[in-house]
Amino acid sequence: MDAQIQKSSEPLIVNRPASVVMKLARMGSFHQSRLSFMRVLLRRLKAENWQFRQAEWHIDKDGVGVATYEAIGPERTYTLVAFAHDLPDEKRSDRVIAEAWDATFTLHDGTISQDDIARLAANVPRQEAGRISGQELVLSRANRSVRLFDYVVDCLARGQQPERQKIEPIGYLMRTTAVYGSGKFGAADRSHWADRAEFAGSFQPELLAVWLIRSFTIDIVEHMARQRAPETAIKLDPNIRRRIGVGNSTGLGMAPFLINHPALIHAWINARETALTRVRQLPNTDRDMICNLKNLVQRALQNANEWTTDSPYQNHKTAGLRDNLARLAAYLTNFDPATAYPYNAIYDWGDQHLSLEGQEQLVSLLIERHGALVDDLAITMSADETSTFHIDGSMTIGKIKNIFDDSYGWVNKIDYSENAAKARVWYVSEEKLEPRLGERFEEPIEPFEQPLAPGRDVAAARQTLDQWDDRTSIASFLLAHPEHRHIIRRMQIVAALPYAEIHDNTIAADMQPIDLLRCKLSFFGASKFDPRSDRWLRITMYQGAPFPDELARLDPDDLAYPPLHS
Repeated sequence: MDAQIQKSSEPLIVNRPASVVMKLARMGSFHQSRLSFMRVLLRRLKAENWQFRQAEWHIDKDGVGVATYEAIGPERTYTLVAFAHDLPDEKRSDRVIAEAWDATFTLHDGTISQDDIARLAANVPRQEAGRISGQELVLSRANRSVRLFDYVVDCLARGQQPERQKIEPIGYLMRTTAVYGSGKFGAADRSHWADRAEFAGSFQPELLAVWLIRSFTIDIVEHMARQRAPETAIKLDPNIRRRIGVGNSTGLGMAPFLINHPALIHAWINARETALTRVRQLPNTDRDMICNLKNLVQRALQNANEWTTDSPYQNHKTAGLRDNLARLAAYLTNFDPATAYPYNAIYDWGDQHLSLEGQEQLVSLLIERHGALVDDLAITMSADETSTFHIDGSMTIGKIKNIFDDSYGWVNKIDYSENAAKARVWYVSEEKLEPRLGERFEEPIEPFEQPLAPGRDVAAARQTLDQWDDRTSIASFLLAHPEHRHIIRRMQIVAALPYAEIHDNTIAADMQPIDLLRCKLSFFGASKFDPRSDRWLRITMYQGAPFPDELARLDPDDLAYPPLHS
């Protein structure tokens, strides 16, 4: 009897429902976690004992030339080729329409030859105007941080270390403005490397390239310091160097990805939610683990204190996060480690007392120290999207309506006849073939609209479906109404994959596009989100992570949050 009573008193802990998780305001509050792709990559490189070396350095006194970096794994070698340029200040721009950069890069498949370097030298600096080949996996470019690059060069040239309080808020010496892969501009198609073990997961070639680019940004700033003052110049202190990542400027080109890849997005979010559930289901813990969590909260609070932005939108959220983390730290001070299902109790407290920003930071913190329990989920964070593309034409209209009721009930709360509910239009710019977001009732762009409003399209399909007999096959319906084909396919995908759909109106007047960007970038492992408008933002990647010469002796996961100031 006692066992039955105990069993009945156990909390029911399951994955959070999509109706909670898949709201844009919450998705736009996600933080990096140990399942983020940068951290998965570094764990793999460390576990497999990859070796790294700067193979060539032909950079002149003006900071112009070429350098190569090799990543040598158990089976294959990859080479980052970096071209350094002398860029006048007036040509430095974050915009995708820029035509010149401080540095340009490609990740080559294998050890590179001089002939290949010559071929790439004629193309990589031109970026979209040039072409790489199937021997290259990634194309990228970067600009110097105007605020930090020259400051660090000057400090090192004088034999002084830069001040950490000046490094930390910016967090990078160079900022990438694009990292292209998967067949763009001639690069190898994803099918060429998708089955390679070292690239299991999402965006691994691109993030390997960015990690190696980070080394180049350090090498060139130290090189410029030596050129300026060879007698007094010094290298960066490793502890300061580690707090320098790679910046990135990201705009609307990334936003439609979350809508266009429903099966993949489900895989990402399902892994994160499953990790949270596994931790919440732990029946007990000990004092050391709670002390460890308290330390992580303090480090996260320090990170939040060093997170600066001029964006009123993000400033409000970050101020709330600082308050949330301080309250969480106070709560944990008196938390009893003997509490049954302790992490579930902590999560429930956060759900009741913290903002969305704080709640999602807590999710990442709860997962953080449970690698043995959750790291296996990393290999589930990819998807064969071809397997979900086929439409089941035998499904009845009645079944499709049931899917609507089960998965798209949130659509009933939106009146798409109102202008505010359909105020925006997603389209592709003619000049750069990049996604853009315009105002439906202010610009003549509606004829060019992309199908990036699932809620509206589901509502329209439902109106037409209601005119048909529930026993009719969906194949018959689509023969008469092919305009609904894309959304019927999507509904069938979402029926099996609950986290595949955003439960919000993606064309509403008050929709925040940066929530889409923030969600995706959190899965990359980005931090220090700095919105420059509601449509583009800057981030930091790999801040705090080990460099190639440190990976064998340092734990990259332990460096994900800044060390506490002494």
